[in-house]
Amino acid sequence: MPMRGVILPFCVSTGLSIAVFAQRPQEPRPPYPYSARDVTFDNKTAGIRLAGTLTLPPGKGPFPAVALISGSGRQNRDDAIFGHKPFLLVSDYLTRRGIVVLRYDDRGEGDSQGDYDAATTADLSWDAEAAFEYLKTRPEVETGRIGLAGHSEGGAIAAMVAARNPRVAFVISLAGGAVPGGQILHDQGLAIRRAQGASQADLDAQDRRHGPIMAAFGAPDPARALREIFGDSPGAEAQIKAMLGPWMRFFITYDPSTAIAKVKCPVLAMNGERDLQVIPDPNLNAWEAALRKAGNKDFTVRRLPGLNHLFQTCEDGLPEKYGEIEETMSPIALDTMASWILKRFARGSPMEDR
Repeated sequence: MPMRGVILPFCVSTGLSIAVFAQRPQEPRPPYPYSARDVTFDNKTAGIRLAGTLTLPPGKGPFPAVALISGSGRQNRDDAIFGHKPFLLVSDYLTRRGIVVLRYDDRGEGDSQGDYDAATTADLSWDAEAAFEYLKTRPEVETGRIGLAGHSEGGAIAAMVAARNPRVAFVISLAGGAVPGGQILHDQGLAIRRAQGASQADLDAQDRRHGPIMAAFGAPDPARALREIFGDSPGAEAQIKAMLGPWMRFFITYDPSTAIAKVKCPVLAMNGERDLQVIPDPNLNAWEAALRKAGNKDFTVRRLPGLNHLFQTCEDGLPEKYGEIEETMSPIALDTMASWILKRFARGSPMEDR
């Protein structure tokens, strides 16, 4: 899936064809006032080796640390998209504030081993847990103050790991879904088409089509059921093949709130108010409801004005405009993350080691 937040051909046509990227004034460039090291670590569950970059603040540690988890689709360690490198920027910003950051290539991407196309969200959660376990081995890291920050699908992955591993000190969800994948697809498809100016008749037709597509996944022969919906439209077979892959079949029915409801550590869940891929209100409401169900005593839910799914300042949130925007990520979003972590986990903060 090429886009954060799972845009699919049957949901919406986004027209993401951008020949020339705008400038990227926020992109960090060396020399850096910190150490950056290429590292590898093992996911023993899957039997694969993953590769990434570890950035270490200057001075004497140990420091709090965070592993960054990418959204849907095979991403490199910088989470590169349309000339932007969001995870490079996040790593630079947090490390300058005194936080160790590990960002890594998804399995099968860059220098990481593994077959991404055969993996589900649950499989990818073990990659994230391997990153967490690697950070625990670093002498520069305070082992009781290691968290996970995930964008889009990565937010759900972070919650999966924290739900089963009580040593995770905190979770940050950056536009992470908290409702079932089928609902995310339905909501994002309508939101994007509406912003593109579709008529109400077109929106109603898309709304009616979504239900049968979701039902097809539970049919005795899903491929046949989907062919009956798509007919011989151009690219139908390629769409059906993608839709019936292991990742999508898991995503459609998985409800992230089941894991979130088991997360006891501090959580920051944030969305841009103009996010058209993971719609803010239903997902932030679901994060809050699930964390209350968990009895979580320290969570923050933020809806950031004027920002899209990538946390860029924008006018309408349309995905086809991501590459036209010079800003990689709003300074407000960056500062919200850093300040939230440091308030709880900087040296001398009131949080006790977990």
